[in-house]
Amino acid sequence: MIVVSNTSPLNYLILVDAVHSLPKLFGNIIIPSAVRDELSDALAPDPVRQWIMQKPDWLLVQEVMSSNGIGLNSLHRGEREAIGLAVQLAADLIILDERPARKVAESCGLRVTGMLGILNFACQRGLLNIPPVIARLKRTSFRATPAMYKWLLNQHPDHIS
Repeated sequence: MIVVSNTSPLNYLILVDAVHSLPKLFGNIIIPSAVRDELSDALAPDPVRQWIMQKPDWLLVQEVMSSNGIGLNSLHRGEREAIGLAVQLAADLIILDERPARKVAESCGLRVTGMLGILNFACQRGLLNIPPVIARLKRTSFRATPAMYKWLLNQHPDHIS
């Protein structure tokens, strides 16, 4: 399975200590150099910068041939390159959180999931206990509605104590 990720989902998966679920779900994850650069930026949280400096073997960095295209110019560099790389590789899945980027990716025919989708997949596979992960996620700058958190918890009632 070919899976490409943008910066934000990796950032938050690292911060909530759930990034280890990615290789168990998908094997390798591919990112463009722009995503690597954003994860290592001085403004990125310390745990994120440390993680990318010692990136795991399952995280592959690949150059995108072209990130030019309809709708891509309005996106951030990491989103443009992630979508461009996913199109270039005919990826099975792209991991994006921001709504405008998700819409562009879907218009390119890509299958999209985000941070909460990854947490849902990981919980379904028994890789995470969702209530503590959501508690940690709420302490970050991740934006989700209470209804989205409730939906995720309701998907896994056996995990609610």
